[in-house]
Amino acid sequence: MCRWVAYRGAPRFLEDLILAPDHSLIEQSHCASEAKTSTNGDGFGFAWYGEREEPGHYRDILPAWSDENLQSLSRQIRSRLFLAHVRASTAGRTARDNCHPFVLGNWSFMHNGQIKPFEPLERRMEMRLSDRLYHERAGSTDAELLFLLAHTFGLEADPKSAMERTIGFVLAQAAEVGIDPQIRFTAAFSDGRTLYAVRYATDRHAPTLYSGPLSQACPDGSQCLVSEPFEDSLWAFTEIPAGSFVAVSDSGLDVSSFVPSQANEEDGLRAVAG
Repeated sequence: MCRWVAYRGAPRFLEDLILAPDHSLIEQSHCASEAKTSTNGDGFGFAWYGEREEPGHYRDILPAWSDENLQSLSRQIRSRLFLAHVRASTAGRTARDNCHPFVLGNWSFMHNGQIKPFEPLERRMEMRLSDRLYHERAGSTDAELLFLLAHTFGLEADPKSAMERTIGFVLAQAAEVGIDPQIRFTAAFSDGRTLYAVRYATDRHAPTLYSGPLSQACPDGSQCLVSEPFEDSLWAFTEIPAGSFVAVSDSGLDVSSFVPSQANEEDGLRAVAG
C-alpha cells in the first residue's frame, strides 16, 4: 500500500509536510507503520496549485528518500493546496506514468489501495471511457483508470456523486462477470479550490486516513489529510471513519457518508458525448 499527504490552507512550503515532521512522508516511504508493507519505494510524486489554474506536477521512479531533486524542490515550492504520494505498486509496473498524483486539466488525484482482481475488469472499465478520456490514459494502474472514470461520471459537477458512481460501476461490472472483488480505496483529489478525499473498502480493511488541523487556534482553517499521522506536536490528527467522503473548503472540514451507487444510462450517454 502507498502513503500520501494532502494539504489545503495558508501557503506552506512542501518541506513542512514532506520532510520536516517526525514520521514525515519521506520517513513513511521507508518506514511506514500503518501499511501492509513498510517500504514505499516504487516512485513518488506531488502536484501543487500556484498562480495558474492547472497544478504543477512532478513525478519520478526513484525512491523518495534518495531523490535530491525532491528535497530541493520541496524546500522552494510554497503552495496553499498540494498532494504528495509515495508508491508501493500493486497494479502497473514501476514507471513515471504510473506514479501518483495523476493530473487532468485543473484536477489532481492520488490513491492508496487496489482493485483485486483488476485484470478481468480493466477492459470493461476502459470501455466506459469516452474516446477523449481513453486517450488521456498514459499508464496501466487501476488508480489512473478510476480517476478517468470519475470524470466520466461527472467529477467536475459533483465530486461525491462521481466517486460513488465510479465505485458502484466497478462493483456492477464485477457482478456481471461473477467476481466478488476486493476494493480498497482511500484517495485524495482536488480541482485547485476544494480538497476532497474518500475512505472506503468492500471489506473491513479500508486503508487508513486521518485529518489534522494545526493544533494551535488554526484561524486560517488549514487542514492536512494523511495516510499516517506525523509524530509532531503541531498537528492533532483524528481518524476518518471508513465509508466517508471528506471535503476541505473555506468552510472547514466536512465529513459525510460515502455509499457506492449504480451508474445509469444517462451517465453512459454523457461518457460517449465527452
